[in-house]
Amino acid sequence: MTRMNWAAFTTAAPELAKITEERFGAYRHHVLATLRKDGSPRTCGIEVRFLAGELWLGMMPGSRKALDLRRDPRFTLQANPGDGTDMGGGDIRIGGRAYEVEDGEAKAAYVKEVEPPQPFHLFRTELTEVVRTCVEDDTYLVTQVWKPGEPLRTLRRT
Repeated sequence: MTRMNWAAFTTAAPELAKITEERFGAYRHHVLATLRKDGSPRTCGIEVRFLAGELWLGMMPGSRKALDLRRDPRFTLQANPGDGTDMGGGDIRIGGRAYEVEDGEAKAAYVKEVEPPQPFHLFRTELTEVVRTCVEDDTYLVTQVWKPGEPLRTLRRT
C-alpha cells in the first residue's frame, strides 16, 4: 500500500485538504486520541504542524501520548471546534498512524522551522481517514469521508 502522507492527501482531495488545514490553522490547540496500554482511549491536547508535505505531531519528552504512539501508532486528531457553536468550516477529524522520527534531515528541518523546546518527540503521520461534518443551507447535515484509494464520499441528510 502506498504511504498516504499529507501531500498525497492534498493531491487526492485538494478542497477537503484546504478546508482541513484552515480548520486546524484557526486555533493552536486540538485534541489527540491515542490508545492506552490496556486498549482504552486517551485524549490529550496537542499542537500540530503541516510542513513539507507532512502532518507532524510534536510532544514533550516522555509524555503519555508519545509513549502510547510508540506502542500503538493509531490515532485520531480532532480539530478544535472553536468558541461557541459556530463551527466555521465544519467539524474535522483525521485518523491514521504516527511514527516517531528520532533524527535526520526531517527532524532537523522541523526544528529549524518550528524551534520547539528541546528535547521532544516528533511523529510523522500516515493518514487512514479524514472526515468533515458540517451544516449546509441550514437544512442538511453533510459528512465528507475520505480514505486512501477511495473517492471522496459526500453524505447529506436532513
